[in-house]
Amino acid sequence: MKKDNLKNEIEMADFAAGCFWKPEEHFSKIKGVVDTRVGYEGGYMPNPKYEQVCALETGHAETVQIEFDPKVVSYDKLLDEFFEIHDPTQINRQGPDIGENYRSAIFYHDDQQKKLALEKIKKLEKSKKYSKPIVTRVEPAKDFYKAEEYHQQYLKKRNIGILFN
Repeated sequence: MKKDNLKNEIEMADFAAGCFWKPEEHFSKIKGVVDTRVGYEGGYMPNPKYEQVCALETGHAETVQIEFDPKVVSYDKLLDEFFEIHDPTQINRQGPDIGENYRSAIFYHDDQQKKLALEKIKKLEKSKKYSKPIVTRVEPAKDFYKAEEYHQQYLKKRNIGILFN
């Protein structure tokens, strides 16, 4: 999905990599990333709330949605970052966080993003970088529901983003 901007053509990328606070903090610092927001994607309940997502009532994953300038940072580079910041071999969890809302997923916005995501997974599998198979889901981006305001830029607002550098 492309978003028109007066100066540039901005693209979107949606990634689920466990709790959305750390991925948002990480991606927001990458040159070429114009904006980030956290929310819920990949589920079946419209307009989910955080408590519902955490109670596994919605099927959604905690997701960071990224607006980026492809002239500055490529989608392929964002994929590299995505695979570096979490363990894509864990099913429905990241570290101590357990549940389908913490699953690893790439929600693609067009055929090119889908192709690049599948190629990246194939390349990583072939490289044997991980001792277990990659379980990251690659799904079409559908409805993204922005999380409650207190979740937006959560680590930055609390000056604890430095813990993740």
